[in-house]
Amino acid sequence: MCGIIGYIGYDEAKNILIKGLKTLEYRGYDSAGIAVYNPDYNQCLVSKCEGRVDKLESKVADVKGKSGIGHTRWATHGEVSDTNSHPHKFGNVTIVHNGIIENYESLMNTLGVASKLKSGTDSEVVAALIDKCYEKNPVDAIISSVKKLRGTYALAIMFDDEPDAIYAVRNVSPVVCCQNDSGCYIASDIIAIAEYCPDYFVLPELTVAKITKDKIEIVDFAKNFVEPEMSAVNWDIKNSGKCGYPFYMEKEIMEQPDVIRNTLHKKLRDNIPDFSSDNVDESIFAECKSISIVACGTAMHSGLIGKQLIEKNCGVPVTVYMASEFIYCEPIISRDTLVICVSQSGETIDTLEALKYAQRQDAKILSIVNVRGSVIAKLSENVIYTDAGPEIAVASTKAYTSQLVTFYLITAKMAYMRGCFNSEGLSSFMDELKKVPKAVEEVFSNKEKIHHIAGSLLTAEHAFMIGRGLDYPALLEASLKLKEISYIHSEAFASGELKHGTIALITKNTPVIALMTQKYLASKQVSNIKEVQSRGAQVITICTTSLKSFATNDFIELPDMDDEFTVIPAVSVMQLLAYYVSSDKGLDVDKPRNLAKVVTVE
Repeated sequence: MCGIIGYIGYDEAKNILIKGLKTLEYRGYDSAGIAVYNPDYNQCLVSKCEGRVDKLESKVADVKGKSGIGHTRWATHGEVSDTNSHPHKFGNVTIVHNGIIENYESLMNTLGVASKLKSGTDSEVVAALIDKCYEKNPVDAIISSVKKLRGTYALAIMFDDEPDAIYAVRNVSPVVCCQNDSGCYIASDIIAIAEYCPDYFVLPELTVAKITKDKIEIVDFAKNFVEPEMSAVNWDIKNSGKCGYPFYMEKEIMEQPDVIRNTLHKKLRDNIPDFSSDNVDESIFAECKSISIVACGTAMHSGLIGKQLIEKNCGVPVTVYMASEFIYCEPIISRDTLVICVSQSGETIDTLEALKYAQRQDAKILSIVNVRGSVIAKLSENVIYTDAGPEIAVASTKAYTSQLVTFYLITAKMAYMRGCFNSEGLSSFMDELKKVPKAVEEVFSNKEKIHHIAGSLLTAEHAFMIGRGLDYPALLEASLKLKEISYIHSEAFASGELKHGTIALITKNTPVIALMTQKYLASKQVSNIKEVQSRGAQVITICTTSLKSFATNDFIELPDMDDEFTVIPAVSVMQLLAYYVSSDKGLDVDKPRNLAKVVTVE
């Protein structure tokens, strides 16, 4: 959610901070600010405001200084306002903070600072606590302070009387660091600083980093020096912009064929799924007696597809849980359970807490994440990296697709290891999966028709989506895309459930999107389409070539494939459909209201 950037070096800090904050806008935010040490005043000067970074930029034109920290805030404690924006300054201490401090009220009362605080945030209390503990030794003050905190935090800290250093400490919430000849950089996401150096490290939890213009030193809470584990940026930094597209979302949708090819290239050896490059203990696929998939939102929708694939092909029972509910519903898991945690960012707090719970139950853990060095990746025994590259648009597209491909690969590997596939069966499955990138490209060649049909949804207040078999979980994701970027109320339903209540909502000209790719269920889906048509619904059919004789007047054609593999081209169509509705309505496609890319608070 919130974003952190920091710089100390030989260049003007303001320019680097503002640029970094603009890169972090995709995480979602409602206000922004920077603090830069000004040598003329011998202190950090704070500039912040409600609204976009562009508004902040106009306020800081005259700011000078070679060290500073910046922040984009997503309101949790305290309303959206200039005052509640970060950075926060108390006494000698200036901080920016990601996370939530659960015991901030008791700390505020213990410190006796309620009347001195300017904001309604938990973060300012942390600044007051560090200032109270400060006795000319920043590291001691930070360690003493954070030991009193209960909750999650990533903190970047500056002291007025120590202008030549920035300090950082974290618990759960990430901080990444890098350096070059111009100085040292920190951020909450590597994408904000990757252009300065391709090599970086994630600050280990419960350590303190002292960042100066020439080096970064790390100590643990016992004052022992810590050597960080270096990582390298694994995407083409030159390709991280919009590359001529009006929005990141369209660019990321169009990247999907290459993302799928790249995933298959990295995860196949002799046409057999191979996760050894990620150091996965593949015995987990053969030995588990049940699988629990834990995820949120889009990632959970990929898990629902994974459930059907695994159960059908491997005969292993699979339960899919909303991560936010997992630890509260007393799930039945044991050491024979494989818990698969899915998170694009590797930071999703609900999924992280579910992972920790599963570990306490002695379950085997496999995580599917896109970000190397992320919290979930570091805590997991086994990780499969999707390597989709940075995804900037809030609405996930290529990250979702790469998760789907990973579930297909897991299915094939598990079926082969358990004897459900022989060599011929495995080869047939993989050959069909390899056709998916071309099928998606074929879909994209029909963009103009998809754009035209999107026009019929522009004035809709409600839309419904119906499908059967694998089409139903695919529509759950399609419906989410339409909701989150076009603000149209949309619901997806298993077609057979219409007559159990939902059909009461169908009135004249109600838009209904009917997905029909499962040949063995086509006749039943046709009956459901006729049911809504008879109530006056405006039906858009998305179907494969072999089923287009059943299509309505408004339809989008998908290439014929085996039923199990139509999900990805089908969802790609509906991603574009949602995208065109949003862009044609003049909305901010990449940054929809009230949403954040990364959810790091419960």
